[in-house]
Amino acid sequence: MPKVVAIRHVPFEDLDGFAGILRARGYELAYRDAPIDDLAAPEIAAADLLIVLGGPIGAYEDDIYPFLADEIRVIEARLAAGRPVLGICLGSQLMARALGARVYATGAKEIGWAPLILGEDPQWLAPLGPEVAVLHWHGDTFELPAGARPLASTVQTRHQAFAWGRHGLGLQFHLEATPRGLERWYVGHACEIGATAGLSVGLLRRQAADWAPRLDRPARHVCASSYVGR
Repeated sequence: MPKVVAIRHVPFEDLDGFAGILRARGYELAYRDAPIDDLAAPEIAAADLLIVLGGPIGAYEDDIYPFLADEIRVIEARLAAGRPVLGICLGSQLMARALGARVYATGAKEIGWAPLILGEDPQWLAPLGPEVAVLHWHGDTFELPAGARPLASTVQTRHQAFAWGRHGLGLQFHLEATPRGLERWYVGHACEIGATAGLSVGLLRRQAADWAPRLDRPARHVCASSYVGR
């Protein structure tokens, strides 16, 4: 049975809606917690697919979180070896760093549901389009790695997704989010929500009820793409 290893930074930002899709495609799922687990373990390098999940820290904060350097080494080695990697939010930023690009704070939060502006290579994110909103939850972003293909942007953030060869996909937004799973985010990110003008749990909950069910098709498309190795 092919295996997915997901590197997790906080327990509540997990595979969520992707989990059932990947299991239905025949994958066995396993988590590794970046702050405490051995990221050099052979099963991470050997996994058929590595998914690097999100989290409320900066991809550039190696001095505070030394495990980030280990993560970047794992991602760099897998991409160099042609092994599939999917990065989500912080995971996409760590992918960008592993490919030599800068990650930096934008100075403004982008939190909530909004559509994407697709690039010139839109098939990898079909059936997303201007009529479908996705979940954004970040205050950092990345420069496009040299040789990567830009896939999407928003009005606020120039780079929202990129492809690396046929085996690397970085998504700064969240396709995996479900209304039920997000209830954990509203607790875990309560301080950030309260500190962001115009944002509230009620607003996010209403947006999720409207938009999250529409992510099933694009989530299945991404999980069936060549980037996830099957």
